[in-house]
Amino acid sequence: MAYLGRRLLQPNILRAVVVARLIAMDSMGVSMSRSPLDHLEFDNVVLRRLPLDSSEEPGVRMVKGACFSKMKPTPVNKPRFVAVSNKALSLLGLNGAEVMSDPLGPAYLSGSKVMPGSEPAAHCYCGHQFGSFAGQLGDGAACYLGEVKAPTDQSAELRHENPSGRWEIQVKGAGKTPFSRQADGRKVLRSSIREFLCSEAIFALGIPTTRAGSVVTSDSKVIRDINYDGNAIHERCSMVLRIAPTFLRFGSFEIFKQADENSGRQGPSYGHNEIRGQMLDYVIETFYPEIQQNHSDRVERNVAFFREVVLRTARLVSQWQCVGFCHGVLNTDNMSILGLTLDYGPYGFMDRFDPDFICNASDNSGRYSYQAQPAICRWNLGKLAEALAPELPAGRAKAVLEEYMDLYNGFYLANMRKKLGLLRKEEPEDETLITTLLQTMQNTGADFSNTFRCLGEIPCPTEGEQGVVREATDLLLEQCTSLEELRVANKPTMEPRELAMLLSMAQSNPALFQMISDRKTIGRQLEKLNKTQELAELNQEDLRGQQAQEWTDWVTSYRKRLARELEGQSNVQEVLDDRLRVMNSTNPRVVLRNYIAQNAIEAAENGDFSEVQRVLKVLEDPFSAQPSVKQPASVGVEQAVSDPQGAVSSTAAAASRKVVCYHSRPPAWATDISVS
Repeated sequence: MAYLGRRLLQPNILRAVVVARLIAMDSMGVSMSRSPLDHLEFDNVVLRRLPLDSSEEPGVRMVKGACFSKMKPTPVNKPRFVAVSNKALSLLGLNGAEVMSDPLGPAYLSGSKVMPGSEPAAHCYCGHQFGSFAGQLGDGAACYLGEVKAPTDQSAELRHENPSGRWEIQVKGAGKTPFSRQADGRKVLRSSIREFLCSEAIFALGIPTTRAGSVVTSDSKVIRDINYDGNAIHERCSMVLRIAPTFLRFGSFEIFKQADENSGRQGPSYGHNEIRGQMLDYVIETFYPEIQQNHSDRVERNVAFFREVVLRTARLVSQWQCVGFCHGVLNTDNMSILGLTLDYGPYGFMDRFDPDFICNASDNSGRYSYQAQPAICRWNLGKLAEALAPELPAGRAKAVLEEYMDLYNGFYLANMRKKLGLLRKEEPEDETLITTLLQTMQNTGADFSNTFRCLGEIPCPTEGEQGVVREATDLLLEQCTSLEELRVANKPTMEPRELAMLLSMAQSNPALFQMISDRKTIGRQLEKLNKTQELAELNQEDLRGQQAQEWTDWVTSYRKRLARELEGQSNVQEVLDDRLRVMNSTNPRVVLRNYIAQNAIEAAENGDFSEVQRVLKVLEDPFSAQPSVKQPASVGVEQAVSDPQGAVSSTAAAASRKVVCYHSRPPAWATDISVS
């Protein structure tokens, strides 16, 4: 605390006074110690290379003949940090602790104050959403702040990852833009914490991604209807600092699209074909310089560029599949032109393995389910190819696209071999071994992440035989779901009467049926119904016997394959050590399960940001045991906390929840979490 006159100020009031005085002194040109953010060196090349809409007309509008629009971020009341990522901020040459303690930091990184050299703008793009062309979309909540020059001492690996030498920074949730449509351009704590944590979690797993440098919250409020049931509440405006070489995406090239034959919508810059060429030149010259240097012929250059995007996308989705990550909204406007994981919304890491896992509660058709992701990414690449024509000839694009599935399968199989510790040999039977493993996991309701982590504890045959298979089976059975859990998981979401009606309609009136549902959805419901009937005839003991037999069979096959890894090896111990090292650095001990994020969110909504910071620390090192931080802090309070505007936190129920380790299978209440 400190005195101002005769009045004793609380720390939060003091902080607001200090920030206000600093801003006032700054505006009057008074010399003072500068914020570390004042020293960022901006070089906003994209605004010079691509057309900028000069209009600053407020409100939503159609932006024609431009890739960016100027905008003014809307300040929030009393911004303050929730958490920062030191590793992400280091990309900009910043120290996380210094930024966290900077009085101007929250104002700068919420968009409430504009940094010197920053030129706030919003990017115009289009997109195919759930298969239909939606026309103009654009940055409805994100604000481009500029491009910061990378530190001169940045590593060779980072220079290869980002050859431009600049990092684009955005604030997501900074207020209305020309592309906000019917929304307010704001984000809340829930969505901001989820994006912040998952950006850094995906990076730590070794998967290409945009980064998140900070989360800022405030006393400004917006109204949100969380469950879309008419029970709206007030929530705090919160902002995420996003960092990437560029946030250009497949949809960036769709602004030139002619009227879509299905939706009737067209891109706002239809007919401005010269801008397509400008954007293509900018992307290739800036982010794919080797392709630019190696191809003097424009068409060949563009084909090589598209081939590289196809390769990066195939590799990216294979990495998602191997850690059980489901993006949730793989529209073309959420696909990075650099092959990065982009836009974290209703994502989810699988708990119980289910190839039909749908993380987005609003994805009723399962278009973006876990097992659909590889094919959907190929479909999106096809839409990118269409958007690049005539710069990319259709015939050449089609030939490149035909390479996609082989690329994906190659990346996926290579990753899976590492997860199983199959490092010395590549055998045709490996695909069968992997497929059988996944089928066994599905049949037994095994936890995806923990099952793979357990495989490293199964010894090779040379390490002794007696009781090994039984011990391995018991270990894996600990990761399997109970009979009751399986019954809940396989319960059809349609009532039998509704399902029967739709089946009848599919036969009698196919046209009407297609307007209401689809055969894929009905097929999933029938599978669940059959599974439910099977489970109804079992008891827990019978189920456990079936699970044990399936795992015994698979472990036996797996150990036979491990034995062949040792054939002809002179240094067996080295092989064993390499296997364990690779498996434990490929199979994470901790992933960002929904319940972990939810615990952090609920604590933050009650003013306790320590759990967000604690979870970040755990996720930054997902492969180690981290015994000192494996147990989350207890969250929840005895009563829900209500603020003056009527916002009620959801932590009343959290008080009675069982707190489990971050690496444990999720608690029972986690099944009630719904994200859309």
